[in-house]
Formats: sequence, C-alpha cells, structure tokens
Amino acid sequence: MTNSQHHDPIDVLGEAYEKMYERVVENIHKVEDKSGNFLHRLIDEARLRAIELRELTDDEAELVAQYLKRDLSDTVNYLSREGHELRDWLGFETTLLESDLLYLFDKLADPTTLALLKLKLDAEAAGYNTGEITGPGTLACDACGEKLHFHRAGRIPPCPRCEGTHFHRLRGDEAT
Repeated sequence: MTNSQHHDPIDVLGEAYEKMYERVVENIHKVEDKSGNFLHRLIDEARLRAIELRELTDDEAELVAQYLKRDLSDTVNYLSREGHELRDWLGFETTLLESDLLYLFDKLADPTTLALLKLKLDAEAAGYNTGEITGPGTLACDACGEKLHFHRAGRIPPCPRCEGTHFHRLRGDEAT
C-alpha cells in the first residue's frame, strides 16, 4: 500500500473497499449505455482511479475490485428478487450501518437500477474466504455455522469457533 503510513493494513483495505464502492455507486446513475457488463466496467474504472491516486498498489486494487464485484453482484441478485429489502441481505437492521454507507446502499437498491443490473450480472454466487475483504452483512462459517457480522467493509478472519476459512452470506431470518 502506498499510503499506509501508520494505518493497519486491514483497515486500509476496508477503507479502500468503501471508497471504491462509493465511486462505483456515484457513477451508476451517470452511465447512459447500460449494455454489457457496465457495473464491472465501473468497478474497473474505480480500481484504476485508486491506482492513479496511489491509494493502492496494482495487486491490492485488483483484490479489492474482485471483492467488490462479488459483493455487488450478490447484493443485486438478492435485492432484485421480489419482496427482499436491504436489511434482509445484510442480515441486520440498517440502523447499524454508518449513514454514508447506508445512503450508498440505498442508491444501489433503487428498483430501476436493480432491474437493469440484474439483467447484466451473472447469478452465480461466490463463496467468501478468510483474508478477503467483504462489505457489510452476515457471513456463516461453512464448517460450523458460526456467524460473523460485518457492519462495515473489512477483512474476513478465520472462524473464531473452529478456525474455518470458508463462508457463505446469510440473508434475512438466517442472519439473526
């Protein structure tokens, strides 16, 4: 990391994830041609911007972009199903999120945006692994079911119960 100064590297990647997410969401509504995989293009633009501003190295920016693509695809696929709300995807009340992050998630959750994004994204759900960065929500250990709640972007630790390293996202009532 080129700007790590005195910050914890884990916190820096979580902050980079949030900044990259913010750049993507702010640009979603500016894109007129939503053909192809425009969300991934926006994430790639945010990745290049982070490198250009020397916020992250090439490798770090690529990792954060991959994590963001995974989480946004998962969010859009879930929210685009009838009757699901942001708090269902997160697995906890949205009042626990920082207000800026909630605003950005609400912008992404706009029904028109969701409908367009759903048409463009693969429905394939990706797993979550220790060491990766994830956005807000609840993950469960694949080995023992222990729940990890993320109220902001952060690095996924090993399971505190069994030291497992593979997780899946819990939604709605599963997360409580």
